[in-house]
Amino acid sequence: MKVVFDTNVLIAAFITRGVCSDVLEHCVRYHRLVTSDFILSEFHENLVYKFKYSEEEVEEAVKLLCSRMEMVTPADLGTAVCRDPDDDAILGTAIAGKATCIVTGDNDLLIIKQFRTVDIVRPAEFAEYEAAKTEETA
Repeated sequence: MKVVFDTNVLIAAFITRGVCSDVLEHCVRYHRLVTSDFILSEFHENLVYKFKYSEEEVEEAVKLLCSRMEMVTPADLGTAVCRDPDDDAILGTAIAGKATCIVTGDNDLLIIKQFRTVDIVRPAEFAEYEAAKTEETA
């Protein structure tokens, strides 16, 4: 399964131990991860400017993510889907990468539930979602 992690989940995975870090570690092992320069730039900016991590620490984190993820250029969605254009870039990343789902904590994305063929799930719901998808393909 191909999975896109929204910026907020990646940040949570790196700054705290918990559901987000557990889901990210699991997906690194068992799934194919997709990202874009947009997501990684947002990740970088937030860690440096909002959370005050050093450039060196953040660059190492970005390198680690790049080594484990397929990079794509977000697809043009044609028209705005979300009120926040940044959320459209997340959807575009998932479409371009042919992802099965987006893992996010962003309520503006979660309310959509599915965009085209891409499901949108919370980190805490991922295990249940994964089990249901596994049953579908079995």
